[in-house]
Amino acid sequence: MKLMFISDIHGSAHWLSRALDKVHEEQADQIVMLGDFLYHGPRNPLPDGYNPGQAAEMLNKYKEKIVAVRGNCDAEVDQMLIEFPIMADYTMILHEGRRIYATHGHGYSMEHLPPLMENDVFIQGHTHIPVADRKEGVYLLNPGSIALPKENYPHSYGILFGDEFIVKDFDGGTVKRISFGS
Repeated sequence: MKLMFISDIHGSAHWLSRALDKVHEEQADQIVMLGDFLYHGPRNPLPDGYNPGQAAEMLNKYKEKIVAVRGNCDAEVDQMLIEFPIMADYTMILHEGRRIYATHGHGYSMEHLPPLMENDVFIQGHTHIPVADRKEGVYLLNPGSIALPKENYPHSYGILFGDEFIVKDFDGGTVKRISFGS
């Protein structure tokens, strides 16, 4: 099963449209959304194509394929527009025998991990900075942001297929990559 990870849309219909095109191109079986769906937040500029209503409509067309968690910019009013659950602080995914803890990153984070076992995967958004690393036996991942990347990284998303996680930019380049050892 191929999972696509999207984070930090912040209401950008433009970048969400490009990400949804990548869902088809990548032939992703499931989309894991790591929060910050509609609102840009008080610390962020307006992203390209800022249109939260349109972004909600676009997401709703994929509701059967989406697993989602709440970001720090998401609120109950956003859930009124989005037709799949977005208010969970985290979700656990079992992928090919590996446990994945997915969250936005404003509660538990790479600096403050939940209880995990060796070889588990922790994935977050929130920082808008891609990560593919292993620390103290736990795989640490972040797909970056599709709409508002930081630290001169490109707009990006993540793909998990088999035993490899790849952060990709929208031109097909690899930003970060890690393989999970057996």
